[in-house]
Amino acid sequence: MLYSSKTAAQKRRDFRDMLASGKTLQFPGAFTPISARLIEEKKFDGVYISGAVLANELGFPDVGLTTLTEVAQRAGQIARLTNLPAIVDADTGFGEPMNVARTVQELEEFGLSGCHIEDQFNPKRCGHLDNKNIVDEDVAVKRIQAAAQARRDDNFLIMARTDLRGIDTLEAAIDRMRALVDAGADAIFPEALKSLDEFEAVRAAIDVPILANMTEFGKSALYTKDQLAQVGVNMIIYPVTLLRSSLGAMERVLDTIEQDGTQEAAVDEMFTRARLYDLVDYQAYNAFDTGIFNFEVPQRFQGETND
Repeated sequence: MLYSSKTAAQKRRDFRDMLASGKTLQFPGAFTPISARLIEEKKFDGVYISGAVLANELGFPDVGLTTLTEVAQRAGQIARLTNLPAIVDADTGFGEPMNVARTVQELEEFGLSGCHIEDQFNPKRCGHLDNKNIVDEDVAVKRIQAAAQARRDDNFLIMARTDLRGIDTLEAAIDRMRALVDAGADAIFPEALKSLDEFEAVRAAIDVPILANMTEFGKSALYTKDQLAQVGVNMIIYPVTLLRSSLGAMERVLDTIEQDGTQEAAVDEMFTRARLYDLVDYQAYNAFDTGIFNFEVPQRFQGETND
């Protein structure tokens, strides 16, 4: 109903148990609260909230323009609507180590189950673009130390993302990952690896969970869950997939309206009213107030509307 039935603390415990199970977990990216509910309904393991998607939803490129307040508030709105654990992209932590500490505590307060902090300069660049600038190891380590020290719930997952592979060798990137684990990272996000062999090498080198970013049009091929599981990946994110799919559908229906003067040809591809009402759970709200859902949901027949 208004919120998930699980507390944030319970979702964090569940997340830790899931990671310990040995399963490879799939986290589609949500950019609206209702999309998180759809992800849960389809029985995925968790919800991912991409910094790029939050920026793009506001009409910005992914170059560090969003604020901690914007990210925490939107991530909290998404996390509150699902019983699944939600992890959020916290970019570079929104500043120096003290800012990173505040970022972690804000995200805890907003009900997130974990976040990742990266080792790019601020302003950062999308992880699959060229010409990224990476901070030195000392700065990267201090960010993760601050994050680990600041959290109050030990089950809140601190993940370290490194973009070093984009500008240096795999060996250098692995050395950076080891240092980040030593600094307190509970998991590692090695961005833009070039092959399954590279994921396998990371798995052999570190003993914490690792995450694979399966974003479209990026540096990594779109490997299957089974392929990634075989090389020891623990979590897979699909950060921009739903946003891209939604915008593609919006563009197509707008083209239909422009060309036909009506959306009629696109209606059969839309959520029906009944499906939408089911997803937002009108029936549960009616248990509190019988005036809310005291009507029949009309079905679409020839000549009737579907709005």
